[in-house]
Amino acid sequence: MDKATQVTGVEHWTQKQTPDGDVRLFLWEKYVDAPEGKPAVLFVHGSSMASQPTFDLVVPGRPESSVMDWFAQRGFVCWTVDMEGYGRSGKERDIYCDIADGAYDLAAATEYILHARGVRAFMVYGISSGALRAALFAQRHPDRVSRLALDAFVWTGKGAPTLEQRRKKLPEFLATKRRPIDRAFVHSIFQRDHPDTAEPRVVDAFADAILALDDSMPNGTYIDMCSKLPVVDPLRITMPTLILRGQYDGIAAFDDLVEFFKRLPHPDKQLSVMAGISHASFQQKNYLMVYHILHAYFTQPTPAYVGPM
Repeated sequence: MDKATQVTGVEHWTQKQTPDGDVRLFLWEKYVDAPEGKPAVLFVHGSSMASQPTFDLVVPGRPESSVMDWFAQRGFVCWTVDMEGYGRSGKERDIYCDIADGAYDLAAATEYILHARGVRAFMVYGISSGALRAALFAQRHPDRVSRLALDAFVWTGKGAPTLEQRRKKLPEFLATKRRPIDRAFVHSIFQRDHPDTAEPRVVDAFADAILALDDSMPNGTYIDMCSKLPVVDPLRITMPTLILRGQYDGIAAFDDLVEFFKRLPHPDKQLSVMAGISHASFQQKNYLMVYHILHAYFTQPTPAYVGPM
């Protein structure tokens, strides 16, 4: 990599205030040359893995495996944050770490970035329960989100076979705040929807990165997705929004997404079905297609407003 495209990574830490005391949150920033004066992307992780394994995964022989590096090399400054209970962030509180908690984490993270870097609004990408966290954050703080991308999103959960199976374990999730994970669990993410959409070596590298940080995960997002949907009101998502849905995704039911999409009030909205992809888009064989779709939406010219007919 030449100097012009060499990516710098910087660790950041902030404190989230809670009734139980401050909770430490880990943030990760990547950019080329300098972070100032660049459009900012905030990547939001899902239920079963922390931020860096999801968005900054390096796999030898897999070109441009890190989506954060890919966007940084194209002029963005990229941020991600470990939600409370995940990765390097605090795990001391005996709580479920649900979707609402995650939206609160995003509020704390963006407040920190505002003071550290002067970023007032982000292009926000969330995947799976991270999409729910991102959408709820956007609903609560519309001034901080310029564009929103929701990947593997679920609104009501109707017609989602993965959630239908997961609901059978709801009593188990309610009985404890965290659930153990292992290598077999990570592989199951890629086996449940459609075989052969991800390379085994990529899944192995993903599992290595996840398990280096965590041996258990909070149950809150699973509980919310099994028993509390909907948690987001599409009428309150007021910014331009992109919905991304993998062809084989067992969580993001197509008809459910269409009904959500129809209710989004902003006219600058898109729904894209990604061929050959199941869940965990950035770890799929067709990951570069996901980058392309996301980049195209984040760099789309602002449309000139034309009034009603």
